[in-house]
Amino acid sequence: MPNLPDVVLWSIPAFVLLTVLEIVSYRFHPDEDAAGYETKDAATSIGMGLGSLVFDVLWKIPIVAIYTAVYELTPARVPVLWWTILLMLLAQDFFYYWSHRGHHVIRILWACHVVHHSSRKFNLSTALRQPWTSLTVWPFYLPLIACGVHPAALAFCSSANLVYQFWVHTERIDKLPRPFEFVLNTPSHHRVHHASQGGYLDRNFGGILIVWDRLFGSFAPETERPVFGLTKNIGTYNPLRVATHEYAAIARDVRAARTWRERAGRVFRGPGWQPPVQVAAAEPERVA
Repeated sequence: MPNLPDVVLWSIPAFVLLTVLEIVSYRFHPDEDAAGYETKDAATSIGMGLGSLVFDVLWKIPIVAIYTAVYELTPARVPVLWWTILLMLLAQDFFYYWSHRGHHVIRILWACHVVHHSSRKFNLSTALRQPWTSLTVWPFYLPLIACGVHPAALAFCSSANLVYQFWVHTERIDKLPRPFEFVLNTPSHHRVHHASQGGYLDRNFGGILIVWDRLFGSFAPETERPVFGLTKNIGTYNPLRVATHEYAAIARDVRAARTWRERAGRVFRGPGWQPPVQVAAAEPERVA
C-alpha cells in the first residue's frame, strides 16, 4: 500500500488563510443580509473542530480494526493507481451521499450530525464545526472495503471529500456558471443544505458532486435567501452541550415514551417524528 498524503493536515494552512481573508472581506465589504461572523460562534466552531480531531483518533481504533478484518477476508483487491484513485473518489462520494442523507433522516444518526448544523452563521469557520461522535459513519463505507478498497485509500478519499467541502461554507461566493452548478456541490447548493426553511430541509446532501441529489430526488436550488441554523435553535456556545444536546433530547423522549414502539420511533425515526395521536372512541349516545 503506497503512502498517501494526509490531505487534511496539509490543508490546515489554507483553512486558516481563507478564513482570515473571509473575515477581512466582511470588515471592509460588509453585507447586511449575510449572516457573517460572531466571535463566540466562530470560537465554538473552531473548538468543536479541534475536539473532533481528538475524538476521531479514539474512534479510528475500532473502525480500523473492523475495516482491516473485512479487507483481509475479502479476496478482492483494488490497486492504488491514479485512475483507480479517481474511481475510488467517485465511489466514496456516492456512499458519502447516502451516509449524509441517513444522518438527516434517522434521529440517532442526526444526533451526531446536528452539531454541524447548529450554528446560525454560515461562514468558513462553520465548516470546522464537526461532531465528536462520528462513530456512526463507518458502516456506510463497508461495501467499499468489501470490494477490495484498502482502508488507507478510503481514508484518503474521505479526507479529500472533507477538504473539498470547506470552501462551500460561505456566503461570499454567489452562484457559479451553470455547468459547475449542475455537477458540483457549490456554496449556493450548500447554503440550501444548511437552511432551516421548510422547502430547504433535507436537501443537497452531496459532498463533491451534486449529481447524486439530482438523481435521487433530494436536490433543491437556491431561490430565497436561506435562514441558517436549526428549526429549534439551541442557543448555547458550550461545546459539550453542542456535542450532546440531541442525545440528551433522545434520552428524555425515550424515558417519557409509553410503549416500546414509541421508544424505537424516538431513536430510529426522523428527528421530527411524533407518535400517532390516539383518539379515544366517542361514547355512544344513551337511549332513554
